[in-house]
Amino acid sequence: MMQVLAMHGWAGQAGTWSHWRQRFEDGGAKWSSADRGYSGGETVAPAWPPGPGRNLLIAHSLGLHLLPAAVLAQADAVVLLGSFSAFVPHGRAGRAVAVALKGMQAALGTDEELMMLERFLDKAASPHARSALPPAPLLGGLTSLGRQRLQQDLELLARCQSLPTGWPEAVPVLVVQGEQDAVVHAASAQQLIDDLGAQPLTLHRDPHWGHALITPTVLSVVQQWLGAL
Repeated sequence: MMQVLAMHGWAGQAGTWSHWRQRFEDGGAKWSSADRGYSGGETVAPAWPPGPGRNLLIAHSLGLHLLPAAVLAQADAVVLLGSFSAFVPHGRAGRAVAVALKGMQAALGTDEELMMLERFLDKAASPHARSALPPAPLLGGLTSLGRQRLQQDLELLARCQSLPTGWPEAVPVLVVQGEQDAVVHAASAQQLIDDLGAQPLTLHRDPHWGHALITPTVLSVVQQWLGAL
């Protein structure tokens, strides 16, 4: 039996995983999707489904850094999709990323808010159109609570510099990266690989993929990797 915990990234939602959840549950796994509640609804705290078996963590982008250390430490295998240890890379590239983050923070709560979110989702979908993404409820308008959560997590993006506390150092890891990722800088993507060091690591990097890696094609890559463990 496999227990799966999925964590979305910034501006994401649990419903994004619906196709993945169905596929895993059809295969006999138990599934849990955490949700930060960016649309102003109730949050769903990250928690492993009950029962004996192997714990598989699937995290997209910032999702890796949104997990409590005690939950993260219980993972027996990890899939990282468009993830990073440090979002803001060192050097000149890092300065540009930091400025962009400050601009996003400044836009929240202003007339620029909706446009900022649309630009972010355009980048997440790239090289495809935004219509390739599932509907984004927060484009319908943010609540004060949803806005606060987005702001908190932008601050987290700005300060995360390493693998998070509780990282399970000895477990197998699949890292999936798109070379056309318009959200995570290439230097940050490489730093994640460097920081994983001697960990049992499989890297799947595709020249045609972007940041939004929660797709049926990527799901097939993940399931092939799991079948080989």
